[in-house]
Amino acid sequence: MALMLDKRLDCATAWLDAATAVDNLPGHTGHTIVIEIDNPTAGASLSHPIVSKVDAFLRARCKSVDTIANTIFPAALYRRYGYPDFISRFRTNVLPKVRRTDRWSGYYFDRMTGIPRPGDEPFNQLADVIRRMGDAGNPCLNKFEIVIFDPLRDVDESPYGGQCLSLLSFKLLPGTPKRVSLTAVYRNHFYIEKLLGNIIGLSRLISCVAAETGHDVGPLVIHSTHAVIDTPGKSPLNRRSCVTELLEQCRQAAAEPAEAA
Repeated sequence: MALMLDKRLDCATAWLDAATAVDNLPGHTGHTIVIEIDNPTAGASLSHPIVSKVDAFLRARCKSVDTIANTIFPAALYRRYGYPDFISRFRTNVLPKVRRTDRWSGYYFDRMTGIPRPGDEPFNQLADVIRRMGDAGNPCLNKFEIVIFDPLRDVDESPYGGQCLSLLSFKLLPGTPKRVSLTAVYRNHFYIEKLLGNIIGLSRLISCVAAETGHDVGPLVIHSTHAVIDTPGKSPLNRRSCVTELLEQCRQAAAEPAEAA
């Protein structure tokens, strides 16, 4: 059964509402979950009370929101070196250190910026989208896609591992100024360990594309074809009660500003 959440205004609230909705489903899992965030630049800071609580939860399990976000978009490199230099810095300085195998590095940004081509340099999908979307003479509004899933590298007999993000579909929404929208399709989605970091990483990606093409930031849509409320970590902290407590703490944090007002 599909679950279409009402449009949310910011990243943190979108995560909390989506996680709560899936948590309430039988087995704490569901299919075809669609989340729309009207302003993906809002609620994406680590200082946001919801984000900080999720980050503390993950850090206690040797993970973090920022680490997950960086697999989609290396924000620190972008701030330091700018476009397009940050891409080459990622590929020459970062990727060799984090690459797991020739099949999967663990970084979606790798797939965005370096699809192998026999006998030629890897194809930079992100740079191509930015070039075409930034061309004022290009009449196209909806032909800007980045494929993450690679059947030659990702299809095997294992039920686990590999990429969970499959496709990024950018659109230019008409108007003055035009806005960049992004739909991300996930084949599988862990809503506690990964979703919030994914949302923030995607918000940084759409902000970069908008800035480098001279357009405004539009809505972000995430389609989880399968979603689950997971209990991340391999420690005594890996308990269902810990997840329930986290969601309750985040609901309280979301209500505090309204109560203060």
